[in-house]
Amino acid sequence: MNMQEAAEHADKILDGTFAAIKPTVHWTHGESTQGSCDVSRRRAVMTVISEARRGSFLGVVERYWKSQGYNQIGANRSMKSPAMYFQTPDEFNVRLLIGDNGQAFFEVATPCVEKSSVSPPTSKTIGPNYAGKPIPDPNIHSDFWSSGGPSSSPSGS
Repeated sequence: MNMQEAAEHADKILDGTFAAIKPTVHWTHGESTQGSCDVSRRRAVMTVISEARRGSFLGVVERYWKSQGYNQIGANRSMKSPAMYFQTPDEFNVRLLIGDNGQAFFEVATPCVEKSSVSPPTSKTIGPNYAGKPIPDPNIHSDFWSSGGPSSSPSGS
C-alpha cells in the first residue's frame, strides 16, 4: 500500500463512521498531513453536540468502530474534552475528540506505508467545506444532537 492508497482507505474509514451517525451531522474536512511514510486525515463536525448529548455521540461512534473490529487503545474520560482512541485490524489509528463548544474532531492516522504523492480528500462534505481555511466553532443546530434534554435512542434525521 502506498500513501495515496492509505489516504483513500482513511477517507473510507471516516465515510463509514459518518454514515453510522444518526441523525446525520454536518462536517468539514480538517487539515490533511503527510509524514515521511504516513498520512493523517481529519474532519471537524459543524453540528453543535450539546454537553447532554456528548455521551450518546461517543457511544454511537464507539459501537460502530467496535462493530468494524476496531480495538480500543485509549480514552480520555474528561467531561470537558472526552476522547477515544481505536486501532483498525490493519493498524490505522482512529480518534474522536470533543473539543471546545461541543465540536467533535475525527482523525485517522495511517501506518507507515510506501512513499508516494497524496491527493486531497474527495469525500463531499455535509455543509460548507472549510478545507484550507480556519474552521469556525460548530454553528449548525440539530434538534437531537444540540438538545440539552435527556438523551434517548437517536432516530430519524
